[in-house]
Amino acid sequence: MGLFIILGVVILLAIWLVAIYNGLVSLRNNRENAFADIDVQLKQRHDLIPQLLGAVKGYMEHERGTLEAVTQARQKAMSATGINEKIAAEQELGTALKGLSIQVEAYPDLKASANFMQLQNEISDIENKLAAVRRYFNAATKELNIAVQKFPNNFFAGMFGFKTEPMFDLGTAQRVELDKAPEVKF
Repeated sequence: MGLFIILGVVILLAIWLVAIYNGLVSLRNNRENAFADIDVQLKQRHDLIPQLLGAVKGYMEHERGTLEAVTQARQKAMSATGINEKIAAEQELGTALKGLSIQVEAYPDLKASANFMQLQNEISDIENKLAAVRRYFNAATKELNIAVQKFPNNFFAGMFGFKTEPMFDLGTAQRVELDKAPEVKF
């Protein structure tokens, strides 16, 4: 009879240890899955940044080229001395202005700018998604850390290779930067 009691206690202890282990494994996997969500958002952000920079560069080149053509044609028209020279310069200025007005008519908000705004909105959307998945990741990490630190799990967690894990914290340097107003330069 005493052997059955001891055997029963050992079996209950084994079941209890398996339950602790499985609970910790489940929490660790939830945390890893949460980080996989962060990875997806980071990849999307990394893919959008070159597009955003390309749109800015393209927009600036587009504007610069058109405005420089108009400015140069205006300079020539103003410095022209003879009639033929003035006619040629004014034709060049007219062509440059026509090109500018066609672009303005075809693109009232300038498509390059609209693309830039769309990319900005997409990046803002991804940043919001990143904040959400960071919160989920930190919640999963907190859950795991509590389980690892809780009694009696803390006795067995180390034996099973579980430890407290760091949160996805921005750190003090990034926090100071985030508290500043963003500065946009072109």
